[in-house]
Amino acid sequence: MATQRSEPATTERVLITGASSGIGLHLAHRFAAHGHPVYLVAPDATELDAVAADIRKAHGVEVMPVAADLEKKEAFAELDTVTRLAGWSIDILVNNAGHGFRGRYAEVPLSTHLSVLRLNVEAAMRATSCFLPRMVKNRRGRVLNTASIAGFEPGPGMAVYHASKAFILSWSEALATELEGSGVTVTALCPGPTDTDFFPKGDLQQSFAFQKANLMDPEDVAHAGYDAVMAGERVVVPGAANKALVFSRRFMSEHLQSRMNEKMYEDVDEAHRQRGERESAPKG
Repeated sequence: MATQRSEPATTERVLITGASSGIGLHLAHRFAAHGHPVYLVAPDATELDAVAADIRKAHGVEVMPVAADLEKKEAFAELDTVTRLAGWSIDILVNNAGHGFRGRYAEVPLSTHLSVLRLNVEAAMRATSCFLPRMVKNRRGRVLNTASIAGFEPGPGMAVYHASKAFILSWSEALATELEGSGVTVTALCPGPTDTDFFPKGDLQQSFAFQKANLMDPEDVAHAGYDAVMAGERVVVPGAANKALVFSRRFMSEHLQSRMNEKMYEDVDEAHRQRGERESAPKG
């Protein structure tokens, strides 16, 4: 996955959560291809070490992998300590870690719902509270939050996931306004369905969203996210189809939006499935 650098190396250091697969993995390569030293965070140390080795080989930048379970609040004190001891000043924070699970709210254990909120919302808040004050003090910095087009609309069958992304989107836009003139920008990345391991992990491989939707390549999403955060954009929706979908929601009732999304999470019968199951999406 080696990429030719298109601009001079930069000293802006980047911390990326959820960096071992999917969009986070490709964001890590994208930043590294532009010369950014990268600090990679994910729960599996073996996977993370392999990703770090690949990035060093492909891009020749400094890489620091740290295995951490971001559902545990004590993980953030560790991240802060490790970066300080290494002499790293985090200039760009990428809150990308997240997951979701399919099921009607009343039929899914509360512990599962809370797990989604801890990783998708609380972890992003804790990481931002850890690094944003220093960015403001230094009058420079960037934050990229991975939201979703799910944040624009309700999602029966994945109600808590949609709600978590709505939080990230609204929160990101509010922070962007609060930080105007501070030298710090906040960008919300809002992809549509993307070809990552989100689907097998969320029990969604038989769903319409996986079987019938036009899945984006995570590398394309990462490119859009990188370009947007470096330009200081507030919200980016990658892909013409996703842009059109978000725009069209303005003309629909909340009830119609809900019903349409409910269909997205229903299973497609075996005879009409277009994609086979797999353990996880390709990692790059």
